[in-house]
Amino acid sequence: MSEFLEAMAFRHACKVFDAEKQIPNEQFESILEVGRISPSSFGMEPWRLIVVRNPNLRKALKSACWNQNQITECSELVIFTTDNDAVRSDTPYVRTMFERRGLPAEAVDAYMGVYKNYLAPIEADEVLLENWTAKQCYIALANMMTYAATLKIDTCPIEGFDKEEVEAILDLEYGHSVAVMCAFGYRLKAQSEQKRLDLKQMVEYR
Repeated sequence: MSEFLEAMAFRHACKVFDAEKQIPNEQFESILEVGRISPSSFGMEPWRLIVVRNPNLRKALKSACWNQNQITECSELVIFTTDNDAVRSDTPYVRTMFERRGLPAEAVDAYMGVYKNYLAPIEADEVLLENWTAKQCYIALANMMTYAATLKIDTCPIEGFDKEEVEAILDLEYGHSVAVMCAFGYRLKAQSEQKRLDLKQMVEYR
């Protein structure tokens, strides 16, 4: 089995972390780097990561996260937020993201036009825009979890939280929203058996 497949078999939604065991900072920084270099639609990188280390802040968040123990017991808690206003069409941020490719001005203008045509129906609805930026976060999240597994570091993606309450606790700027959270650390209990559909049940060839 390849190292990647071994990591996929190792990875599971860890519910009970060893609160006494901390991830070496160098390894955690490398996990964040994997998130940084992950792909996103149009290369917009809408994610902004908040690493919560303050114990009091974690306790406050726990009550808004269905009192899940992972929030306070994990070694590192990462909250994926999105900068929704920055990625609206015609913003200086979007133009800069295209310009950094070293393209001629006319090519940048062309990209801006394609982007605007694509995003116009999405950004017209705040919920659709938040959903679109959140989907980009899940790309980075998946890469970070799998990479962590290659280091024998456990993870637990967390969607069970009161979004508005969490955003209030974090005092997010207007236009920013919480997409998902992830706990990183080390398991305290043995991994349960991985259950998945058979390949034939999920793949169709046409």
